[in-house]
Amino acid sequence: MLKAHSIACVRGDRLLFQDLSLEIGAGEACQVQGHNGVGKTTLLRILCGLSLPESGEVLWNGTSIHQDSGKFQSDLTYIGHSNGVKLDLTPRENLAFALTLQSSTPDASIDDALERVGLSASQHLLCRVLSAGQRRRVAIARLYLSRAPLWVLDEPLGAIDAAGVQGIENAIETHLDQGGMAILTTHQPLRLQQAAIRAVHLDN
Repeated sequence: MLKAHSIACVRGDRLLFQDLSLEIGAGEACQVQGHNGVGKTTLLRILCGLSLPESGEVLWNGTSIHQDSGKFQSDLTYIGHSNGVKLDLTPRENLAFALTLQSSTPDASIDDALERVGLSASQHLLCRVLSAGQRRRVAIARLYLSRAPLWVLDEPLGAIDAAGVQGIENAIETHLDQGGMAILTTHQPLRLQQAAIRAVHLDN
């Protein structure tokens, strides 16, 4: 379980949010909602341990995420606004590199991941010549290689066409069905089983 308790965040001289608490357990998804600039990405970064809150704490299975950061990071797959894609590598090379850094499924298949995101024909092209949507698909392909129980996804549907959106929704549903957890932001409607979604709304 991931638990955030009384989180507050200040950016510059501006209070983004305070006294924010949430819990997410196996099989649940949490969608962070709100207008641009209210702190959605900042909250995700705090939940991942990439940024520190002004006050409050984040717990993973009852332990602070900073107490054993290595264990927490091995249980986490994070896809942020930045794709984390090396432009001078091909999609296949990027995924091979990702496999060395993350907890992957025993039968993880780069070929299968590339096929599921529709990049089989482009797998040997340098990522710098791919479109924005194709680069986003390279990032999303990491989900199909991961066995981390916690997925944190910042606008995963951005620059993705309708077929790709459905594939991502299916991947999230499968992850939840297998006891995984997901926290995400998206400006697009997310078509998952409504009983599995919790909402956190940030407001100015």
